[in-house]
Amino acid sequence: MIQLENYRQEFPALANKNYFNYGGQGTLPKIAMNTISQAQEYIQSTGPFGSEAKTWIDSERKALRIAVASELNVTENTVTITENVTMGCNIIMWGIDWQAGDHLLISDCEHPGVVAISQEISHRFKVDINTCSLIPTLNNDNAVTIIQQNLRPNTRLLVLSHVLWNTGQLLPINEIADICNINKTLLLVDAAQSMGMLPLDLHSSGVDFYAFTGHKWLCGPEGIGGLYIKAESGERLRPTFIGWRSIIANFQEEPISWQKDGQRYEVATSSYSLYPGLREAINIHKQWGTSTERYHQICANSEYLWYRLAEIPQVQCLRTTPPESGLVSFQISHSKTYTSSQLVRFLESECKVFCRYIIKPNSIRACVHYFTSKSEVDKLIEGVIGWIERERKS
Repeated sequence: MIQLENYRQEFPALANKNYFNYGGQGTLPKIAMNTISQAQEYIQSTGPFGSEAKTWIDSERKALRIAVASELNVTENTVTITENVTMGCNIIMWGIDWQAGDHLLISDCEHPGVVAISQEISHRFKVDINTCSLIPTLNNDNAVTIIQQNLRPNTRLLVLSHVLWNTGQLLPINEIADICNINKTLLLVDAAQSMGMLPLDLHSSGVDFYAFTGHKWLCGPEGIGGLYIKAESGERLRPTFIGWRSIIANFQEEPISWQKDGQRYEVATSSYSLYPGLREAINIHKQWGTSTERYHQICANSEYLWYRLAEIPQVQCLRTTPPESGLVSFQISHSKTYTSSQLVRFLESECKVFCRYIIKPNSIRACVHYFTSKSEVDKLIEGVIGWIERERKS
């Protein structure tokens, strides 16, 4: 395992700040940045749209699918390359043959993008949508029970996050997949906060669809992500977006047929230089340790942060015990003038500590990665205490 300080030097963004925003965007490693630049130079030097460049793009696309499939423990042919999580969710949610009166279930902790897609599907197809409340389950084990109570015989799709983006709660996806399978309900998982954080085995999980991005916990470039589609579940979908990459073009006769693997749900020209950038980002994490080792270190770091926050009388963590993820959300009590956005701005401008505020529930979210240092956590704690002291004096 590489020494932490030496390893952190591979991430230039860590040099002049204390970074806790991996749930929003990760810190891009040098090798990924250099690889992206080199890829652009190569494409231009060989000639864009030339045969040599096309061969290179095809090989990079395959290499990225293999790298992603390894992280998910699935086969390469089940992986679709997308731009981000929301694109993957759109592909699945619009790909279902909705009928009036069908039921779509989401939770009260889903990202606004998923909520907006659900509302538009309801509007266009007269689909019934309801929201199950998972926020109250943060400190108990009732999430599966609540979900099961909200499933109906006509629930076509359940959309859930693996790790809830606002509270950091880790949902037992395998158990949820089991009850969905019994109910004949498809399960779409928003993996924005889990891909790159958790050790994953989608092959045995029972999950139908898993939409993720490369720019958060994987620390890859923004603008590239992916989607896992279980083979048998894909048979119940129609392509949402259609382009030359999704079809097998036949210029002599009709009909044109679909690609046989995950490429069926891709569209057309992408920023191909990002492909090796994400692949190198995945590789650099593996140099430090296995996905299980990385996850254990993330949990150790979040536990350290949780206990440090719990030492401050005016701070209340949303979880009453250390979280099982790298997201630690907390609130400041006993302040009449406090808003979470004000504290986040103070931490960034005065302490070089980068967090984010959450509107629902009103809180501050700090994300720790496996290479987050204790000194960074201590800087965050110093900043929070400094803010509280300033508020006391004002």
